[in-house]
Amino acid sequence: MRFTAFAFVAACALLVQGSAAEARQCQGGRSSQAATAFSALHAGVGEWYLKGWGRLEKAPQNKFWLGFIPVYGWPYLAIRSAIDSSRCQTLDRAY
Repeated sequence: MRFTAFAFVAACALLVQGSAAEARQCQGGRSSQAATAFSALHAGVGEWYLKGWGRLEKAPQNKFWLGFIPVYGWPYLAIRSAIDSSRCQTLDRAY
């Protein structure tokens, strides 16, 4: 369990790390770094932020709900979601 937590924190640190010049402005003027941080909290939340919050239907349904499953959902989907958010993508792929 310690290794999984360490790997997750290390992956998030690598994704969030970077200079301000590398920060992307996604559609709607939203920051990719903020979206990546939200995705690290729970899968799909970063994409939900990029879409402009709102109703739960705006969240990527597969990532968000499968994110509650231990081991597969978290940390795998949280990392997958953080990668997509850092690229300003709002895809709902759970693989």
